[in-house]
Parts: sequence; C-alpha cells; structure tokens
Amino acid sequence: MIDRLLLLGATGDLAGRFLLPALAELTAAGRLPTGLQLVGAAEQDWDDARFAAHVAAGLDEHAGDVPPAARQQLVSAARYRRVDLTDPATVNAAVGALAGAGPVAAYLALPPVLFPAAVRALGAAGLAPGSRIAVEKPFGRDLASARSLNALLAEATGGQEQAAYRVDHFLGMPAVAGLLQLRAPLAARWDDVHVAQVDVVWEETLDAGGRAGFYDRTGALRDVLQNHLVQVLTLLAMEPPTTPAEADLHRARLALLRSVRVPDPADTRRARYTAGPAGPAYTDADGVDPARGTETLAELTLTVDAPRWAGTRFVLRTGKALAADRKQVVLHLRSPTPLECPPGVERLDDTRLAIALDDAATAPGGVRAPGERTAYAAVLADVLSGGSRTAVSAAEAEEAWRFTDPVSRAWAAGAVPLLEYPAGSAGPAPRR
Repeated sequence: MIDRLLLLGATGDLAGRFLLPALAELTAAGRLPTGLQLVGAAEQDWDDARFAAHVAAGLDEHAGDVPPAARQQLVSAARYRRVDLTDPATVNAAVGALAGAGPVAAYLALPPVLFPAAVRALGAAGLAPGSRIAVEKPFGRDLASARSLNALLAEATGGQEQAAYRVDHFLGMPAVAGLLQLRAPLAARWDDVHVAQVDVVWEETLDAGGRAGFYDRTGALRDVLQNHLVQVLTLLAMEPPTTPAEADLHRARLALLRSVRVPDPADTRRARYTAGPAGPAYTDADGVDPARGTETLAELTLTVDAPRWAGTRFVLRTGKALAADRKQVVLHLRSPTPLECPPGVERLDDTRLAIALDDAATAPGGVRAPGERTAYAAVLADVLSGGSRTAVSAAEAEEAWRFTDPVSRAWAAGAVPLLEYPAGSAGPAPRR
C-alpha cells in the first residue's frame, strides 16, 4: 500500500469538503498505512502550521463525527508546500518533501484546466515505479481533449494503465456500488420485456453557490451527467462480469458504453434557473457569464443497442436549485407486477420501482458518514492500495464522450433551446 500522498489543490473546496474528511474517516477505521505521509500543495504561500490549522478547521466543519483522535492524527501528519504548476521544479520539490523512497500517490484535486500542466509536471518529477496519478472529473471537455489527457497520462506513467487513476467517486457511493448485487433478486425482470423506461436522476436543492465560477465553465452535462450518471447507467445495464476481477468489471462497463446511443441530439433538454423561491438567478452569481448559456439542468434520452434492452428507454437527468433532492433510479414497468421488493428497492406505485442513489452509510470503524464522503474514502483506499473499482479506464473515459459530444455540439449550435425554471421549482417537467 502506498504510504506517501501528495494532494495537489489541498486548499480547495474538494479537498476541504471531501478528501481530507475521507482521510480522517480512513484513519479512524485503521485503513491507512502506518506512518502515512501527507503533503498538501497549492498556490498559496503557506507554511506547515498554516496548513495544519486549515486542515483542523475543515475537519471540525466537515468531519465532526470522526473521533477527535483520528482527526488530530491527520492534522499532525499534514505538511505543506507551495507549488506553481507552470513551474515543474516546484512540483518536483513537493514530491521531494515526502520523506524516504518508493511510490507516491499524487491526487489532482484541481480545476480541470490545470490537469495537463499538473500531469506534465508530475511526469517530469520522475515518480518511482508503482506511483499513481489520480485525476478528478470532468476528464476532458470532449472526446478530443480526453484523448489528449490520456496521452499525457500515458507519457507521465510510462504507459502503465494501472498508474493512471481517473476518479469517479459515484462508483464508491455505497448505494451505487451495490447496484449489481441489487439486480440479482430482480434478474428475471431485468430486461426490455418487463421494463419500458429507466430514469437515472440526480436533482439537487443546492444551487451553484460558491462553485459558480467553476460551474459556468462546466455545466450540468459535464459536471454530473456525462460521468457520474453514465457510470450508474453502466452498472444498471451492463451484462454481469464473468468474474469478480476488476479487469472483468471494466470490460463489462466498456462493452455497455459502446452500445449506448443518443438517437437524436436535438431531442434533449437543457435549462438554467432564474430567480425563484429558493434564491437569485444563476446568472447573478459571481463568476457567471450569462453569454455562455451554461445549463444548470440537463436531460438526455438514450438507447442501448443490446438484446437485453432493445425496447427500453434510458433517461438521464440532473439539475441544481430544484424544489427537492431526488437522487434515484426509477424503473417503469410495462404492466403492474406483483413483486416483493428486495431491500433497497421501493415501490412507488403499481408500475414504478425506485432505487435510492444517495445514502448515509456506516463506514468501517462504526463512523456514520454521508454517502459522498464515504465514496471518497473508497476512492482514496483504492488509489493507495492499487485497486481500480472507483476509477474508469482510458477507453471508458473516451467512450462516454463519444455519445455526449454530439449533444454538446447541438447545444452550442443552438439546436436545443435553453429553457428556464425558477430556483426552488420542480424544473421542466420530465418527459414521458
């Protein structure tokens, strides 16, 4: 297990809300290597003491349920180095601040625009064999940029696919990770004969808030749908892997992605929230350029060219500043079916079954934690241990852009109108 961790972007929102609390959770559970070294790196001109105080404050806010001893252990281990990603020497110095020899796990908790510079700098640092570079999403902005980033990762890691870790933390969320097991009791009805439509929904009351500047360059399609919801789709629709091996899981997910189509990119929907009961308009947030036309809600209807799903529609929908949090899979059955629902499946009515995607889970060590923080604990455990269950392969990352790129182009060309909905409303009515 890798015992040297470099966290690039350590002063940012992702690190503060999820990664550092997840490390504290793993510490409490005894799942980290003894003597794990943590070097945080960012552009601020801080010292170790300032960073330790920052880590402590963040853990108090976001990991208050983790035992104080585990939080203090992480704070005591944290050190800091200032980096300028345009100057590879500063990244090399940050790597060198990790004492001893052996592999390093470098986690890029950075805005996507900085990924290429960070990967180049890490490649120039000459990481030891067995090192891993973990890249957050969105992985590129389109197919061409995803291919370019994959090429950079291959160059930086000597072409070792296992050394490049493309994070999708949804795959570590307990409810999502359990979808394959949840399918087993429903296997006799898991096909187009019984299921007319599958909705994968991630709707939030949360608005863009302090992330608006980042979000305005990303949008709902790239931020959640193209990666997170597409990965949920793979677990719902793929053929079960032939073995429990991670390589077989990746092959099964890739095979499913290659069968996905968007029948008509113009027959999709995008919208953004205006002022409403829940607050001001998206375009009034700091860092937002209204002329970009960035969507805060995206909805795609997909088909899967596989015998099991020939007659089933798949609808992926995500949005912000909506009336209620709705994070679930909904199965629309073709006819009322007497069925004893297994744990995790709720009957909404005679023809609809719901599977929750977001949950609170009891982590190892008895720590009660939100699903997304527990997901990042799974990601970090994977990154340090050499696993890949919460990552996507190079081919998977590119394949997901193949069928979403035409949608982005249709939106950019104005072929799909940008609808509006009041903040705090139900948004545009889902299509049926």
